[in-house]
Amino acid sequence: MHGNHLTPLRIKKLTEPGRYADGNCLYLVVSDRGSKRWILRFVVKGRRRDMGLGSASLINLDEARDLARKYRKMAKLGIDPLIERRKTQAAFLTLKEAAIKVHALNLPSWKNKKHSEQWITSLQRHVFPKIGTVPISDVTSSDIYKVLSPIWVDRNDTAKKIRQRLRMIIRWARAQGFFQGDDPVELAEQALPKVKSSGLHFKSVQHQALPAIVKSLHSNNAISLATRLALEFLILTAGRTSEVLEATWEEIDFNEDLWVIPADRMKANKPHHVPLTGRMKDILENAKTLQKENNLIFPSSFNGLAMSNNTLRLALQNRLGVNATVHGMRAAFKDWASETTNYANEVSEMALGHQIPNKVEAAYRRGTLLSKRRDMMNDWSLFISGAKNGLYSEDPAKDNAHE
Repeated sequence: MHGNHLTPLRIKKLTEPGRYADGNCLYLVVSDRGSKRWILRFVVKGRRRDMGLGSASLINLDEARDLARKYRKMAKLGIDPLIERRKTQAAFLTLKEAAIKVHALNLPSWKNKKHSEQWITSLQRHVFPKIGTVPISDVTSSDIYKVLSPIWVDRNDTAKKIRQRLRMIIRWARAQGFFQGDDPVELAEQALPKVKSSGLHFKSVQHQALPAIVKSLHSNNAISLATRLALEFLILTAGRTSEVLEATWEEIDFNEDLWVIPADRMKANKPHHVPLTGRMKDILENAKTLQKENNLIFPSSFNGLAMSNNTLRLALQNRLGVNATVHGMRAAFKDWASETTNYANEVSEMALGHQIPNKVEAAYRRGTLLSKRRDMMNDWSLFISGAKNGLYSEDPAKDNAHE
């Protein structure tokens, strides 16, 4: 094929959108907006490929022809120029830069803001200081082992999350042609010791023990008021820790006696309506004395911000001596509903904020089932107060009068 059909003057005058051949499979592409770029078309191992060579404003005609000759020679030898160029780019792309790209790519699809922040924060803390400057193409199982081994036993949950995030980064790099070879994350994991379950993950308590635990919580002045109120509110609402600790006063509807958690704070990405019982409203009244400018219902007594998840866990385990996780309170609620009441399964599932697979049942989330859930939460509150088992001789609000 003859070449050199284009000239610098002709290139300058071209304004009509289209593809203009210079010859030898080199083309100038003029976009609808008038920008101009070079494209090389070649065949390698029977596969036709189009390869961008850059903007015509940065690469002149002679430079484009030189690049085209270089890449055509490679293709004739059976070497894919696109792959080779990506390898070169990968030599300059660090693991940290790749991680930032993966984070930005996934950010729009992540429903939970806190998860997206934790995703990158965990890498900043445990990965970037050790191997962040390593080119993504050169990451080895030894590098991954260096990151995971110090925290694999003592902080296994964190280590597993970082392992998964590193795996995402490597997969992205492989898809981009920046990484070749075996998965270094998998190889590193094979060298790590097996970790036995601590038995504390989501460990629950018998629901029968909860009334005594809550009564003990009322009288434990070693726990701050904000923590006591938040933990009891969590137990009574069967909420998740983050849902309670990040709750704001705008979410409380006293007219309808509802706590309405917006979709962006829910795991299922749908608004969740929690019926407020008398005791829940008592807690909220007490919490008004804690109110800060950020409008959090249960702000930290130290800095006024949202309490960390560990605050409730330490109160439960260290101050109250309960061998369970805070999340385990939800399991206790489910056990109580299943074993001691006649409420249908979907009622307690909705109370927990779980998605209901049956669309007809889900349609009643704010209708009949909301009414049933209100009855169920009232019964749960009465059970926790001891009113149904004789544990308390006084009204639960009076038991908390010392606060």
